[in-house]
Amino acid sequence: MSHQLTVTRVTWPLREPFVISRQSYDTSEVVVVELKRGSHTGRGEASGVDYHGETPDGLVAQIESVRAAIEAGANRSELQLMLPPGGARNALDAALWDLEAKETGTPVWQRAGVGNRPVASVFTIGIRSVDEYERRASELAHLPWLKIKVNDQQPFESIAAVRRGSPGARLVVDPNQAWDLRTLDALAPRLVDLGVDLLEQPVPIGVGDQLVAGRCPIPVCADEAVNTVADLPKVVGHYDFVNIKLDKSGGLTAALELAHAARAAGMRLMVGCMNAGSIAMAPGMVVAQLCEVVDLDGPLLQAKDWPDAIVYQNGVMAWPSPRLWG
Repeated sequence: MSHQLTVTRVTWPLREPFVISRQSYDTSEVVVVELKRGSHTGRGEASGVDYHGETPDGLVAQIESVRAAIEAGANRSELQLMLPPGGARNALDAALWDLEAKETGTPVWQRAGVGNRPVASVFTIGIRSVDEYERRASELAHLPWLKIKVNDQQPFESIAAVRRGSPGARLVVDPNQAWDLRTLDALAPRLVDLGVDLLEQPVPIGVGDQLVAGRCPIPVCADEAVNTVADLPKVVGHYDFVNIKLDKSGGLTAALELAHAARAAGMRLMVGCMNAGSIAMAPGMVVAQLCEVVDLDGPLLQAKDWPDAIVYQNGVMAWPSPRLWG
């Protein structure tokens, strides 16, 4: 049976500028796909991977390029061959999963063969002054996990300030490739004393092959270094964790493939997100069932979100309402 495809763009305002080592964001720009068949509609939301050159215009163009096949009834398996990994395929893949769940009455988590437990997500603190790191961390001291965006300017001082502000939180530190190997080697032992749990892509992709898994006193997670299962051979033996993002993998279908393959290769799992609303986070909740570390805080950084949005309470995400997705 054919689908009716609708593609729209949404701009979500952020609560404050979101600053990372490579740029600053004031809004979340997303593309939303709706697939209607009969009385049921499936939805998907994606922002794409900006450091791969993806833009909302580009995502829309990719989706439109396969409109005829999608509206003719293409399924998820066929979609994997129609578009490359990225935000466009992610939005369509999510909409197909959602539509299947609504048509069959079987929720996505069950179709995917995972659980549906609530999960604790990190809350991300973007780059700011040292004093502002401490102030913001103190406001968030009730949360179980914080993620700290840093660059190569006063990284230790910034992380120490967060620890002062939030003595009990578990910490993920994300330099977004801003450190070199010398900085990593110098800082890692000091960050152990601050109780840092994970370092996310501290060094550039090009030098990641000089890392040895297990050598750093804090586990190191591959983010920008891995997109799909095809990238696993490049990171196995060098990183301890892999960060799975649906916009990178090209959707939940490919993300689950990557998660199972990474586990089989002995890697530990994190699920992450790009800036987007709750419809984008909902498929990530499926992957989160397989992960030790969860970073699905996109909606918390926004001033607005979807109706029936995911509920976050003290850092814990409730399972999405079927009215939202899945």
